[in-house]
Amino acid sequence: MKNVKFGSVLGLVLILSLASCMNKDSLKKTLKENPEILYEAIKADPAEFMMVLQEAAQNAKGAMQEKKAEAEKKAFEESFSNPLKPQIRDDESIRGTKGGPLVLIEYSDFECPFCSRGFETVTKIMEKYEGKVQFIYKHLPLSFHPAAMISAQYYEAIRLQSEEKAFKFHDAIFANQRKLKNGKSFLDAEAKKLGVNMKKLGDDVNSESIKKRINEDMEEAAKFGIQGTPGFVLNGIPVKGAYPLNHFVKIVDELQKRDLVKL
Repeated sequence: MKNVKFGSVLGLVLILSLASCMNKDSLKKTLKENPEILYEAIKADPAEFMMVLQEAAQNAKGAMQEKKAEAEKKAFEESFSNPLKPQIRDDESIRGTKGGPLVLIEYSDFECPFCSRGFETVTKIMEKYEGKVQFIYKHLPLSFHPAAMISAQYYEAIRLQSEEKAFKFHDAIFANQRKLKNGKSFLDAEAKKLGVNMKKLGDDVNSESIKKRINEDMEEAAKFGIQGTPGFVLNGIPVKGAYPLNHFVKIVDELQKRDLVKL
């Protein structure tokens, strides 16, 4: 086989096909000892080689996407049998209907543009299932967003004064997210608009208790394999990313089908 020469990639395919009776180790050994087999095929018809290579890359990409889809489908099915169990604190702030059958928890970053889309989707979910959803906002400020952590601290400090004002602050941040580049001046301005006690805010915003609460949220997200934002848990079912409304509807429908929730 060492002296065999051919003029095209098709010739290479033929050679390898004829060699298929060889075991993999033998074939690898042959090609390793005779790399000119590959080199001559490429040099003989580089255009055809590139065409075949591109086709192989496309096939590999398709196979990888199919494999990923299958893995996601399997994980989705298994999540109903092994739902996640986020901590719901006694002092948790609930938007929507306390005690509602649908419990939606979000792990979010105030500076993340995808979290703005996530906020829009949450609003749609609460509208579609009006009176049935209790929404809990948790924190996952990412290190490469400089205003994310301080924004989370402001939210928690305001929440100590008023849940309603904290919710309005949350909404104002996402409505004016680009202004976060102005840092604390923007956060202070929004807090003042809401009539927040600024002295108390200043005392609380860097408190260890608030930092501990945010870190607990971050640790919980990590435990659930949520590394990016936004991340959600709907009745124990994880949603990693800014998925549209229909994905959440699919989860609710499946929960009902499995008799895991009654609306």
